Amino acid sequence: MKTHKDLIVWSKSMDLVQYTYELSSSYPDCEKFGLTSQMRRAAVSVPSNIAEGAARNSTKEYIRFLYISLGSLSELETQFLISNRLGYIKNYSEESITEIRKMLLSLIKKLKEFI
Repeated sequence: MKTHKDLIVWSKSMDLVQYTYELSSSYPDCEKFGLTSQMRRAAVSVPSNIAEGAARNSTKEYIRFLYISLGSLSELETQFLISNRLGYIKNYSEESITEIRKMLLSLIKKLKEFI
C-alpha cells in the first residue's frame, strides 16, 4: 500500500525543508523570530499538507490540502526572494520550487480526474 512517503513530490519537498533550515541558520540573529521563523514554517507546511491530504478519506480533501501546500510553496518562494534582496542569500535559484510546483499541479490535475 502506497503512502505519501512514496510520492516524489513529498520527498523533494522534504529536501526543500532541509535546505531551508540549513540556509536560514546563517541569517542574522535579528531575523530569528522574523524571516527565519516564517520560512521554516512555510517550508514545513509543504510536505506536511501533502501528507495530511494523502491520509484523508476523500479525493476532494486531498486536493484541498495540496492547494494549501501550493500556497505555502509560493509563500516560501517569496521569502527566498526577500532574503535575496536583503543579501542574506546569494545566487538564489528557483529551480526546486518550480519543480515542486509543477509536481503539485500535476498531482492535483490527476486527482481531479477521479472526482
